Amino acid sequence: MPTVPTADEILDRSFRRAAKKMKEKTNKDRANEEFVRAVGAAVHDRLVSIIRGFPEFDQIPRFYLEMADILFGMDRIKQSLGAVGWAAKHTKMVGNQLAVQSRKSDDTTVVRKRTVARLASMVHQIDKDLRFLNEVRNVLRMLPHVDDSYTVVIGGYPNVGKSSFIRLVSSAAPEVASYPFTTKGVIVGHRAMGREKIQFVDTPGILDRPAEERNAIERQALSAMMNVADTVLFILDPSEHCGYPMEVQLHLLDEVKGMIDVPLIVAANKSDLQTMEGYIAMSTEKGEGIEEVLAAILENKPAVTKNRPKPTPEETPV
Repeated sequence: MPTVPTADEILDRSFRRAAKKMKEKTNKDRANEEFVRAVGAAVHDRLVSIIRGFPEFDQIPRFYLEMADILFGMDRIKQSLGAVGWAAKHTKMVGNQLAVQSRKSDDTTVVRKRTVARLASMVHQIDKDLRFLNEVRNVLRMLPHVDDSYTVVIGGYPNVGKSSFIRLVSSAAPEVASYPFTTKGVIVGHRAMGREKIQFVDTPGILDRPAEERNAIERQALSAMMNVADTVLFILDPSEHCGYPMEVQLHLLDEVKGMIDVPLIVAANKSDLQTMEGYIAMSTEKGEGIEEVLAAILENKPAVTKNRPKPTPEETPV
């Protein structure tokens, strides 16, 4: 996705392009007419290129579609793209109309100045939309690439050890700290185990609360679980050093079980502080139990992983 220019950048480039065309005419009136026609076409073409630079959101993989909706709201994105489309249509129309007026006018310089004013007014009307779309572009291009490898999504409450685990077992290097919500977005890492390649997706922590109260960070985690996971690894913290009691952690575990249709592995982290029967014990702090968790992940690999068709260049949101 190319950078989305501001209104002033579009106008500056278009005026310079039209001025170059204008210099090709020796007759003053013809030169003014050429400027009017060229500047309208230049603004139109630049606006159209902005729209074409965005993917067809209805055709991209659902994970990326949901990320765009969570982070910015698809309605707002489409509204801004629609505003750019409106401006593209009308700038070309105005350019053509004023070019005809210029041909019939006794003072083509007045028509040229009128064209500049009208086009500038229309493009500045969508400047907020242009700036918003550039923000969308800057964020979406940084989304991690989730390929069609065997994918394990790691979930659980904040600060239970998800990022510590993925740092130990994969190529990802997430920030790890002793406060909740260190992970602000989805992080992807990979690990080769013999002939197997495992893709780990580290998600932000989720809180046990109604769906409508969950923030964008939590909704990213849920989207990853539902759209890209072949297996979910849910991490508990029996020591409750994460700041959340086991009751609410187990309640969230039950909710996740009801949401997914892929294998679920549950590991109880921080076994150096507290153990819990019935779950794989591990300690990311001591590096204990990690191999047992990895073995369980391999054992639970489904025969067929989720179908995640690789986006085409036009569809890839980066």
